[in-house]
Amino acid sequence: MALFKSSNPVLTEKRFKDTVLDEVISHENAMTVRGTMNKFGFLFLMVMGTAFYSWKEFADGGNVMPLILTGAIGGLVVAIVLMFKKEWSPFLAPAYALLEGLFVGAISAYYNFAFADQAPGIVMNAVGLTFGTCIAMYLLYTFKIIKATAKFRAIVVTATAGIAIFYLITFALSFFGISVPFLHESSALGIGFSIFVVALAALNLILNFDMIETGAELGAPKYMEWYSAFGLLVVIVWLYLEILRLLSLLSGRD
Repeated sequence: MALFKSSNPVLTEKRFKDTVLDEVISHENAMTVRGTMNKFGFLFLMVMGTAFYSWKEFADGGNVMPLILTGAIGGLVVAIVLMFKKEWSPFLAPAYALLEGLFVGAISAYYNFAFADQAPGIVMNAVGLTFGTCIAMYLLYTFKIIKATAKFRAIVVTATAGIAIFYLITFALSFFGISVPFLHESSALGIGFSIFVVALAALNLILNFDMIETGAELGAPKYMEWYSAFGLLVVIVWLYLEILRLLSLLSGRD
């Protein structure tokens, strides 16, 4: 699924260095941090737009499964293409945002309906916690409380890859009717695992911030702003969905 595509295979220092070495970039055409954040804001608005559409479809009683499948599968395909064709990011990053919005909006509407009694306002709480986490991680990075050292990067990337492989295995097992109970139960193990994944997603933001700064310092081409904004969006969507799942598990506790 689209939410498990991070740690950032999308944003790595080698990708930026290779890009800079491949092209001679003028100052006017070089990547900047401000330009990246502006493009992220644009992508975020696109996510919100299609998320509102799929939310409304669910609220009106429509069949949102096609929207979920289109968003999840389409977003995954676009993300994979982007990893190999980053120069297409000015066109594909917006496409990814639109597709991801369809998925996120429908999933959020489902959670809002399913947990209306146990956890009213679960979606708004997840949104608030996601924004709060992003701000907190940015401050921790800005004030150098958490530094993206080589050791830190290796630990986060390895752990995220492990989580991604685990999710892929559980997804494959589901086709044979085999499930991992603690992933969907409000047990101490299930909640503990969910907290770990949320924390891991949050730590990936440190890598995002560091790689965006690195890209700007190296003078990466302008289209890398779109690519970097896409990478940041991937992690934030993942973080939001993991927080939403955590809140749903917590609502099942006595």
